[in-house]
Amino acid sequence: MPIPVKSDPPAGRFSLGLGHLVFLGVFALRLWALIRLTHSPLLLPTGGDMHFYNDWAREILRGQFNQALAFYGLPGYAYLLAFFYRIFGENPFVPGLLQAAVDAGIAVLIYQICVSCFASPRSTSPMRARVIGLIAALGWAFFVPAQAYSVVLMPTAWFVFVFWFVVWRIVRRDSVPSAGECFLLSLLIGLTATAVATILAVVPLILAALLLKSKTGNASARPLTVRIVLVLLGIALGTSPCWIHNYFIAKDPVALSAHSGINLWIGNNPEANGYPRFPPGLRAGQAAMLEDSITQAEGASGRSLKHSEVSAYWSGKANAFVREDFGAWLRLLARKLRNFWSAFQYDDLSIITSLREQGVIFRGLYFGIVAALALPAIFLGCWMAPRLRWILAAILLSMVALLAVFITERYRLVAVPGLLIFAAFGLSMFWQSCVAREAQRIAIYIALLVASAIFVAWPQRNPSLWALDAYNSGWQALESNNLELAEQKLAVGYAYVPENSETLFALGNLRFAQHDPSAAQSFYRAVLNLDSRHKGAFNNLGVIALDGKDYTEAEKWFRRAQDVDPRNAKTHFLLARTMFAKNDLAAARTEIDEAIKLKPDQPEFTALKQEIEGNSQ
Repeated sequence: MPIPVKSDPPAGRFSLGLGHLVFLGVFALRLWALIRLTHSPLLLPTGGDMHFYNDWAREILRGQFNQALAFYGLPGYAYLLAFFYRIFGENPFVPGLLQAAVDAGIAVLIYQICVSCFASPRSTSPMRARVIGLIAALGWAFFVPAQAYSVVLMPTAWFVFVFWFVVWRIVRRDSVPSAGECFLLSLLIGLTATAVATILAVVPLILAALLLKSKTGNASARPLTVRIVLVLLGIALGTSPCWIHNYFIAKDPVALSAHSGINLWIGNNPEANGYPRFPPGLRAGQAAMLEDSITQAEGASGRSLKHSEVSAYWSGKANAFVREDFGAWLRLLARKLRNFWSAFQYDDLSIITSLREQGVIFRGLYFGIVAALALPAIFLGCWMAPRLRWILAAILLSMVALLAVFITERYRLVAVPGLLIFAAFGLSMFWQSCVAREAQRIAIYIALLVASAIFVAWPQRNPSLWALDAYNSGWQALESNNLELAEQKLAVGYAYVPENSETLFALGNLRFAQHDPSAAQSFYRAVLNLDSRHKGAFNNLGVIALDGKDYTEAEKWFRRAQDVDPRNAKTHFLLARTMFAKNDLAAARTEIDEAIKLKPDQPEFTALKQEIEGNSQ
């Protein structure tokens, strides 16, 4: 009979246990970072995925609760933000405050999992289990990516909390989870999947727990079947906001979001490198990438497509790549595996670097040191503490979920709590061996640590990967009108990859902001030499010509941008301005009507239409 495990000693009604102190300590650190964020220019997102979620939430507040087409982007977090905005106002501080509490909850889960895994005679003493838990929780408190993603408008902290909450419920006891718990956990997973679909990677862990623990407890087949059915039912019910909207309102057969196809293609194409490297024709950034993916799919098909058809188009391209060059795909898969364990930090939003440079977050641990310390304990520890096998399974499931697409810092963050548990256990085991003077175990640990450090720290030699942070930081500085910082950062990015179209485009925008249109034109033309269908370069060349009153040249560039993306409201608006300046009122009226049709809530569109109509009378 298994010995029951208690997470903390009995406490009085108003006393605080170690778990409470862990929560309060980590919450205080996250709250301090959030307060620092409010005094920086990064509180209100100006681009990237954070801006995408913020804009979507504001659209929901303005009444766009349903969409005519299937969701193209997971809606759960946007609707959660809209709920907070409705109650507390459109202020990112309140969601950040709640996420700080959620992130502190992750530290508590790490502590509780350590106590559950180690507080038994087969592994170690209860006191040592608590010490291991405190070390692992402290690692999470100062893990730099966790600090960053706990305070910005991203669903990462919620996702990581739910993932490890489920793991904790499995690890804490040897008996089979009750039917009610199976249903509630799967319902929570389903709801979280409406914001981050990779949470579904934890479902096999629940099913494995039901199968393995039912064998140990000699449970009958019928209760086991009931529990499995309840798991599936809970997931279906939790994800129902997505599939009910898509199937029955939008009349489009999409289970969660139709953007899964483009993600599959970005992660599995001939130019993929294991990170989210966008193929030609797709711009970086959530909103821009989704827009371009629809435009390209419709352009290739020659007709308007449902979102499920867009997803099928990109999935088909990815599957064709795998079939036609299976060897290259296997090499790509190995590269993704290496990327997952690499110390190299690929933060596609560069929010970690930006927050660190702004003094918002504290110095601390990064993935490389945690992974290097965890790997020796993974090899040595699972036989000493059998419940650690569930932690290892959770880490591997999170890794496998990413191998299907690509690796980024925020996606692999979910594995870090488990790695911290192994790292803390490994350090404890090493210390105990040193005290006991067990030379053989010390030598084995050090040898494994050296090997894991070499494996994790193996350098990335692709210069475009090293340019990412500089490019993103420069773009953010440009968006916030910090032209001096933008110049410094973009110069670094350009030094790494002088022939990258997006870096050249950003430098063109910088020169345009510095009122140097001639230099800006040179950069935009260099962009077109690399990417002949770069819509942004076409539009900006047109704006420069329009400002210079060269209306024929401006119309040429805007028409070319329109050929690339005929449904872009901004391009129609700029064309309307150009035709109005040329006194071609009929053409101007046609273009502004199309712009308003595509985006009816833009006041500058309405103002130009009124001006055109006034000159027509």
